[in-house]
Amino acid sequence: MEININIVEDIKVVVLEGDIDASTAPNVTKEVTSLIEPGSKILLDMTKVEYMSSAGLRTLLTLHRQTNAKQGSLVLVGLNEDVEDTMSVTGFLEHFTTTQDLEAGLAALK
Repeated sequence: MEININIVEDIKVVVLEGDIDASTAPNVTKEVTSLIEPGSKILLDMTKVEYMSSAGLRTLLTLHRQTNAKQGSLVLVGLNEDVEDTMSVTGFLEHFTTTQDLEAGLAALK
């Protein structure tokens, strides 16, 4: 799992590359949690995430809760069909703002 962090205006863009599973989820949680501050705007670019296990779902839920607790915003970008289906079937998808591309994700956070 590769994690790259960029700042676009006041939005923290986190680009995830690789699978989010039991071995990588703790690091994703740690890295993204460290970015969450009151009022944070965080965009998770998941365009290059091909697989996400239940550990990945837990990670997203944790990040969602922590961001909301600090009155921040979290947007997921570029979910592939398998990840989106998994999130939909488990009921997770309805809790997140999702967009297909980076531009739409940035616009959703402005």
